[in-house]
Amino acid sequence: MIKTLIIALLFFILTPTDNINAQNRNTDLPPTLHDSGLTAIQTEIIIDSIGNKLRTNYIFPEIAEKMLSKLENNLSKGFYKSIDDPMEFANKLTQDLQSVSNDIHLRVIYAPEMIAEEQKVVTAADSLKFINKQIDRMKRENFGFKEVKILDGNIGYLNLKGFFKAQYAGETAVAAMNFLSNTDALIIDLRQNGGGTPGIIQLITSYLYGAENMVHLNTIYWKPTDTYTHTYTLPHVSGKRNPFADIYILTSSRTFSAAEEFSYNLKQLKRATLIGETTGGGAHAGGMEFLTDRFAMWIPAGNAINPISNTNWEGTGVVPHIKVKAEQALEIAQITALDSLSKKTQDLQMKHYYEWHLKTQKALLNPIKIEPAILKSYTGRYNERVVTFENGKLYYQRGDRGKYELTPLSEDEFKLKGLPDFRIRFILENNTVIALEGYYDDGRTDRDLKSPKK
Repeated sequence: MIKTLIIALLFFILTPTDNINAQNRNTDLPPTLHDSGLTAIQTEIIIDSIGNKLRTNYIFPEIAEKMLSKLENNLSKGFYKSIDDPMEFANKLTQDLQSVSNDIHLRVIYAPEMIAEEQKVVTAADSLKFINKQIDRMKRENFGFKEVKILDGNIGYLNLKGFFKAQYAGETAVAAMNFLSNTDALIIDLRQNGGGTPGIIQLITSYLYGAENMVHLNTIYWKPTDTYTHTYTLPHVSGKRNPFADIYILTSSRTFSAAEEFSYNLKQLKRATLIGETTGGGAHAGGMEFLTDRFAMWIPAGNAINPISNTNWEGTGVVPHIKVKAEQALEIAQITALDSLSKKTQDLQMKHYYEWHLKTQKALLNPIKIEPAILKSYTGRYNERVVTFENGKLYYQRGDRGKYELTPLSEDEFKLKGLPDFRIRFILENNTVIALEGYYDDGRTDRDLKSPKK
C-alpha cells in the first residue's frame, strides 16, 4: 500500500511539496521519549502536536477541528490509557482521524529510526550524505521504472511502480519514453503504483502530446500558503514525442495518489483508455510532519482541482473505462489496442499485421482445448519439418533449428512459442492430414506435403 511505500522511501523523496518539508527541519521536538511504552503525558504531547499540525496544514480547517475534537474527547474519556505499544497507538490514532475525515492519505506513523536519521542532518556534508543515501535507494528501484518493452503488434509497455522526483528520475524517464516513441500504442501499467510526486507526471505526460500547445494537467490549492500551483505539459522534452499513439493505463485498487492523478488527468483529457479496477481514492497532496522524535504524521495540505471536471478523485477513486480484474488488465489492453489499430488503419498490410497479433492475444486469453487424438494426427514429417507429440503437447522443428512448442489458435492453426511472426496450419482432405502450411505476418506462405508413414 501507499503507506508502506511512503515510509520505505522516506518522506522527502515522495512529498509533492518541498516547502512543507522545509518547515519540518526547523521544528522543535519535545524531549526524547522512551524507546518503548507510552506514558499519559507522552500521549497528551502527541495529540497536542497533532492538533497544531492539523490547524496549520490540513486542507479543510472545519474537518481538522472535528478530527482534533474526537482525539481530545477520546483522550479525556481514557480511551487511549490501555494502549502501551507505540505502533498500536499510531494505528489507533490513524483510525480515529480517518473515521472523521475519510482521508486515507492522512495517517500517524511510529518511525523513530526514520526521524532519527533525518535529525542527524545538521551540516552540509550531513545533508549530502543523507541525500546520496536516498538516491541509492531510488536507484535500486530504478526510479520506479520496473519494465520497459515492446509487445507483439508494436505495442509499448511501461511498468511504472512509482513516481519519483523528476530531478532524480528524469533521466530514466527520458530514456524509457524515447525507447517507446515509435510504438503505435502504449500501455502504462500502474497496477502496483502507490504514488509519488507530480513533476515526473508532468514529464511523462509531455511525451504523449505535441509541442504546439501546453496542455493544462492539474491545479493544486495549498492551504498552508493559500496559493495555487498549475501544471502544464512541457514545451520541450529531450528526444522524440509520441502524440499519436493510443494510450492505455492499467489500474488496480492499489493504484493510489500520484498514480491516480496521472490516470485521472489523461481520462479527463480523453487521451487514454483506463482498464482494470477502480483506484484507491487519494487525491490530496501533502507532506510528512514530525510530531515527536518517535511519531510523525502525513498531512494532506493540498487539494487537487482538475481543470476539466473542477473536482478530483478523493474518496471515489478513478473509475476505469473497461472494468476487469487487475490480473486480466494487460491481456485485455493488448486485445483492445490491436482491435482499435486494426479498425483505424486503411493500410491492408498493416490491418493484416494487427489482426495477426490480435488473433494470438485472443487465443492466449481464452485457450483452445484440442483432443490428444487430434493432436497426435498432426505428428509426422513434412519434408524437412517435423511435428512431434510430447507430454500432451505438439512441438515443431525445421531441420536442425530449434524446437518450438505449439499453441493452438484454432483446431488446425498453431503459433510457435517464442516466434511471433510465424505460424503453421495443418491441411486436411477427407479428414486426413496431407500437408503443413507455414505462413508469416507479412502475408507470405509456404507448404510441405506430409511424408507417408514407413
